[in-house]
Amino acid sequence: MRRRQSPVFWVLVVVLTVVFVAPLLWMMITSFKTIGESQQVPPTLVPQEPTGRAYGEVLTVGGQNPVLRWFLNSLVAASLHAGLVVLVASMAGYALARMEFRFKKPIFVVILATLFVPGFVFLMPNYLLMDKLAWLDTLWALVVPGAAGAFGVFFMRQFFLALPRELEEVAMIDGANAWTVFTRIILPNAKPAIATLTVLSFLANWNDFIWPLYVLFSPERLTLQPGLKLLQGAYTTDYPVIMTGATIASVPVLILYIFVQRYVIEGVARSGIKG
Repeated sequence: MRRRQSPVFWVLVVVLTVVFVAPLLWMMITSFKTIGESQQVPPTLVPQEPTGRAYGEVLTVGGQNPVLRWFLNSLVAASLHAGLVVLVASMAGYALARMEFRFKKPIFVVILATLFVPGFVFLMPNYLLMDKLAWLDTLWALVVPGAAGAFGVFFMRQFFLALPRELEEVAMIDGANAWTVFTRIILPNAKPAIATLTVLSFLANWNDFIWPLYVLFSPERLTLQPGLKLLQGAYTTDYPVIMTGATIASVPVLILYIFVQRYVIEGVARSGIKG
């Protein structure tokens, strides 16, 4: 019989729910207000004159602010980046977890040490590299840098260490080579870790603001985060339009988490079992 949770537990759950959900609700409510009502003090909880003007301006194709184009750019860049991170991290993590080769431990230590280096240190080297590759002002500048990050390698290595070796030994006895074991045995059993790393990588790229400002110059090639900054005028602020853009930016994140939350929880729980 399951033990009943104390009232304090449920109070904390409700408080945390309000803390995380309230900003989203306020953002969506403000997107349906008029400019005047969005600036009222004290603010109104429910729009007195609901209007979809902000959505009309933001979603207009070929308008002054191509939010849909920014949305598509962000979606493509974040999806490709997440896929590349999972590909690199899963192969590197498996090699560090299961294979034996020279300098394995020093290599892992060096990879792990980069986790303690501030991200801003890599801005200039990455920018110069993108310039040499002629990738500036292209989505490739958002997809490739960071795809071989240390966190993904460490995360996948920890998960692979928790998998029983018997799975691989049985497959090898049946004549499977290392690549077959990795693709047919290991990866299917690593779905929680893959889903977790996919979500984390997608969110990191989707929410990135500084790096796109460095490498993207054309307004039509901007991603959603730096693009939303353009919605704020120099002298006046159209809060409903800004909140509409923010609402649109939050939709893919919410949808992604709803579908993979079970895998994310399992992946986080299992990745720290064995060091």
